[in-house]
Amino acid sequence: MGDLNTELAELRESVASHVPAEVAEVLKADRATFVGVVAEAAAKPGTPMPDLALPDAGGDRVRVADGPAVVVFYRGAWCPYCNLALRTYQQELVPELEKLGVKLVAVSPQLPDGSLSTKDLEFAVLSDVDNELGRALGITFRLAPETKPAFDTLIGDVEKINGAAEWELPYPTVLVVDGEGVIRYIDVHPDYTTRTDPADVLAAVKGL
Repeated sequence: MGDLNTELAELRESVASHVPAEVAEVLKADRATFVGVVAEAAAKPGTPMPDLALPDAGGDRVRVADGPAVVVFYRGAWCPYCNLALRTYQQELVPELEKLGVKLVAVSPQLPDGSLSTKDLEFAVLSDVDNELGRALGITFRLAPETKPAFDTLIGDVEKINGAAEWELPYPTVLVVDGEGVIRYIDVHPDYTTRTDPADVLAAVKGL
């Protein structure tokens, strides 16, 4: 297995060198506000996964609490760090999880028609429109208004992408849910350029 966070750090350097200087400064300052943040309101192991059903890319509703499952919250298909992480999880986690009889589900606030295509990913990609599930888990935050012009320059209108007026996103988070729908592991990353290592996810799953 490769080192996901090393690849993410290299991507961060690449992004900084390829965007306009003024946008790079906003991104750097924005990230700095999250480094060292602890998501104290996040759900704790031993608590039930909220029993919500979210639409997949085709519009079918999927119950997220149906375990055993690994649930991955990401910011959106517009986030290069999210795409790198999801593709790494597909390569390194999905084959191992299948052997263990555990599904992987990815969740973002993006509208279904804007989420990553299911033909690219071999697991369900669900839309938590309005961040109902993320908020219930205590893992969402609102972005500073002054950062919005920079993000609009890079990705387009977030309100249209997410179908919501509030510019709210989840912290990148991985949860492991057991067969009873109880959260057994949660790892929250306020610094969105870092992610949960696949080996840590597998260790948590094998501990069920």
